[in-house]
Amino acid sequence: MSLLWQIDPETRRVTITADGDFTRGDIEDYVRAVDAGGAVNWAKLFDGRVGRPAMGHEDMLALGVLFRSFAQRGPVGPLAVVVGDNQVERIERLLGILAAADRPMRVFRSLEPAQRWIERQPSA
Repeated sequence: MSLLWQIDPETRRVTITADGDFTRGDIEDYVRAVDAGGAVNWAKLFDGRVGRPAMGHEDMLALGVLFRSFAQRGPVGPLAVVVGDNQVERIERLLGILAAADRPMRVFRSLEPAQRWIERQPSA
């Protein structure tokens, strides 16, 4: 699996790390785990500095529907996304899908500022 996540009930935060290519199935597995863990409205930190989405247009559309369905159910937590300079283009569409939810969201180029920002965000 190319997406690793930790759901921390103590801090009410989810940390996701992309390691190499990740697919629609990887993201769907992550979303199911967050939903089952009751963490949809918690703050999330996505470290995608070394991750690469391996998805086509249809995969992106399906993920858009999935993410919008969660946003329609109720509040979703704030999101900090960390990407390397060389990854912005590759995940641009995914970031657009994630930005559709009504929640605080910021994109960072390094991990430390993202961690500081997400720590200051309340859960939804």
